[in-house]
Amino acid sequence: MQVILLERVAKLGQMGEVVNVKPGFARNFLLPQGKAMRASDANIKKFEGQKAQLEAQNLETRKEAEAFAQQIDGQTFVIIRSASDGGALYGSVAPRDVSDAATAGGFTVDRKQIILLAPIKELGIHDVTVRLHPEVDTTIHINVARSPEEAELQASGKTVQQLAAEAEAAAEFEIAELFDDIGGAAQDE
Repeated sequence: MQVILLERVAKLGQMGEVVNVKPGFARNFLLPQGKAMRASDANIKKFEGQKAQLEAQNLETRKEAEAFAQQIDGQTFVIIRSASDGGALYGSVAPRDVSDAATAGGFTVDRKQIILLAPIKELGIHDVTVRLHPEVDTTIHINVARSPEEAELQASGKTVQQLAAEAEAAAEFEIAELFDDIGGAAQDE
């Protein structure tokens, strides 16, 4: 099925292009969301008449998205989750969780704008892409931790594994000192 794109669609084409797509993709996604219209002679003439208006509208929304991208770019949001001692989450962090954290931080971001290649399943700081407009992407940081204190430690640059290793080393040192004290007391007798 041939359609005329009314806006840029990733991996498909730019606004105004006539492209071939599968009928189901056009019927279920492109046409209902207003991203395209069927490529008939009447629709091509209609599009040519609206082209300047659509380009102006696209430019305006792009400028708004770029302004918002400058505000949110590089922001860090904290998500508190329960996790194992090794840092593996009991569950995962999905786009909805990232959207909720950004909204709680004062930025309105829809879950459909969050681009995760895979769900976040470990503690730590993760980079997440936010697609504000088909032509505007930005990156935010998600700090996944078990507590606000742990989130602050992770923000300072320490990982959960480093914290666990430090705690284990301190415990081993205390045990070694205890045995040294006991050994010294036995020799005194």
